[in-house]
Amino acid sequence: MRFVLDTADIPPHERVEAVHAAMMQASVPSYVIHENPRGDVRTRLELWDLGGGATIFTARSTGIRLLRTARQARQDAAPVVALSVQRLGDGRHEQLCHRQIVPPGEMLMVDLSAPYDFSWSDEGAAGCIQVPVDQVGLPLDVIRRAAVNLRTSPLYDLVAMHVSQLVRDAERLTADPAADALGRASIELVRALIASAAHTEPLTRTVLAETLLARIRAYVRQHLAEPDLRPATIAAAHNVSLRHLYKVCAQADFSLEQWIIGERLRGARQELRRPESRGRTIATVARRWGFTDPTHFARRFRATYGLTPSEWRRTCSEPGRGRAEP
Repeated sequence: MRFVLDTADIPPHERVEAVHAAMMQASVPSYVIHENPRGDVRTRLELWDLGGGATIFTARSTGIRLLRTARQARQDAAPVVALSVQRLGDGRHEQLCHRQIVPPGEMLMVDLSAPYDFSWSDEGAAGCIQVPVDQVGLPLDVIRRAAVNLRTSPLYDLVAMHVSQLVRDAERLTADPAADALGRASIELVRALIASAAHTEPLTRTVLAETLLARIRAYVRQHLAEPDLRPATIAAAHNVSLRHLYKVCAQADFSLEQWIIGERLRGARQELRRPESRGRTIATVARRWGFTDPTHFARRFRATYGLTPSEWRRTCSEPGRGRAEP
């Protein structure tokens, strides 16, 4: 984690100024207007480097308004686009003559290089992935066209779930050795969504073809627990033939079936080390991660990690070993 601000650690009379300064550091210059600046201002901001130039930014606060003026936008030399998922309370967003209400679970896109007005009342929370426009690799007019049509894209739900998971597990994901690869893949998903929502042909076809593998990986991660997840269902979900799916994976030197098994094993391994999972049997954990045969799961687990699932669980429960990694 690169940056955090929690007003619980700040005297009440200093909180408004501290939140403004922190917001400038975590995002882009804007006016930070509190709903009740003389009341109980409570704000927590967190920022993580994800990789590939992308960052994850989360905010939870009592009523707040972020107002970015045209003058502030003109002074920003490095345009950034943000995909934000509302986590608590209804967000209100206005940009480029487009107004929308964003309920919890929904996602919006903000062009941080343009003026905008975003707010929520009472207590709210949101989290986003911020990507420099030059990393997206699409014209600014395409990005702005997509912003007002985001929900029309068939990729909307896929990307919204991906951003939600990034925000929810930011600390763990950004600490993973593969965080840089995850950041680059996330940028590819952002790029695919923008191209799709902009409805610009033939750009959409080109970008969707270039980002197919990133979309496949995100789709698989979101459906790992489904026992019937297999190449045929993945191909159908992405409107490509099974032959084309295998061709794309082969070009990337990527074994889809083995990667699925590896991701399921990693998820099960992480669950087994958590104290709250100790009441679940090994077979239950295996099924939760898509393994219908506990014996096959145990065999693959031992071949991958050098321990049986039971041995791994016991190792993690030993004093001082709960956070250990083999």
